[in-house]
Amino acid sequence: MSRPPLPPFTLETAAQKARMAEDAWNSRDPARVALAYTTDSRWRNRAEFIEGREAIEVFLVRKWARELDYRLVKEVWAFHENRIAVRFAYEWHDDAGQWCRSYGNENWEFDADGLMRLRIASINDLPIAESERRYHWPLGRRPDDHPGLSALGF
Repeated sequence: MSRPPLPPFTLETAAQKARMAEDAWNSRDPARVALAYTTDSRWRNRAEFIEGREAIEVFLVRKWARELDYRLVKEVWAFHENRIAVRFAYEWHDDAGQWCRSYGNENWEFDADGLMRLRIASINDLPIAESERRYHWPLGRRPDDHPGLSALGF
């Protein structure tokens, strides 16, 4: 299975890959998201280590059961050959109604078919008031005219 754009990445194709990942994650569909990773993909997500596409899907089901009304924006930070570094911020609330903005960085490594074989994510959560939310689009894909991280000052 091939997932263009393929490495080596240019600024344009790295940004396209980041937006495709953002769109998939904003779908909150674990099976759809998991297809972007190799069957033996390795992750470090915060302090959790995950291996394999099936484990990724299980992780995402658990994540989105806890992180409600999830909305994400990603932005390319750097790229080289088959690697992309992104920064991101997402907003969500828990079942008690506490809103958070989670900030982080991810380092991605892709195989020749454009599937991600390594994802290293560092993430910090900041509790926010509902009035501090910056992401108000309907659940799903971020509209093209919605500001990105830099425009929002994140």
